[in-house]
Amino acid sequence: MTGPLLEISGLVKDYQALRPLRIKSLTLVPGDLLAVSGLDAAAAETFVHLVTGATLPDHGDIALFGHNTRTITDGEAWLKSLDGVGMVTARGIVIEMFTVLQNIALSFTLEVDPIDPDVLPKATALAREVGLDDSSFDVAVGRSSPDAHMRIHLARALALGPRMLIAEHPSASLPRETVAAFGADLARLARSRGLALLALTADDELAKAIGGQRLELVAASGELRPVGFFKKIFG
Repeated sequence: MTGPLLEISGLVKDYQALRPLRIKSLTLVPGDLLAVSGLDAAAAETFVHLVTGATLPDHGDIALFGHNTRTITDGEAWLKSLDGVGMVTARGIVIEMFTVLQNIALSFTLEVDPIDPDVLPKATALAREVGLDDSSFDVAVGRSSPDAHMRIHLARALALGPRMLIAEHPSASLPRETVAAFGADLARLARSRGLALLALTADDELAKAIGGQRLELVAASGELRPVGFFKKIFG
């Protein structure tokens, strides 16, 4: 696909907050690295549901991989479209009694005790690719670090070969000393795989580590403006 991966126009969605979620226009194409601030946890979750077609806009349109989410009526086609979106979110499910590597292997198989020998090399390579150290592989997730948790979510987001990554406040639970490295790895993996990356974050350090374009959402109007726009205008 050479066109936009995601196109949003005139989006309005009431989600029982102080004001509806509004986004006038947003387009994501292959290779984009974009960090968007101005969406709190509830707004970011609503945004993800809208993009993936789990819920529909009250007004406006969202096209994911060229298909308007309003027109998707086939459940199988909808699930297939989701393979193209890798979600990096702490809302993802991990099984704390399983090891780090077992949780990553679950992306490919339910046979993880022991891990299916055909899957083991893929899971191991993916764990290393997202920056997990071999010494962490056999540690139960319940005893692993917050950084390891998010890297498991990142590995699982990449497992099915998506075309775009959406990172939903990925640094919210991270120790501050790990944020920059995690952001840099998000950008590295997006670039190396030729993916678009959309990070929904209020974390300045994470956004700077990702690089690329930085926008802030003006909640009242739905406009997305470069970070620091008002500061540049009004000094």
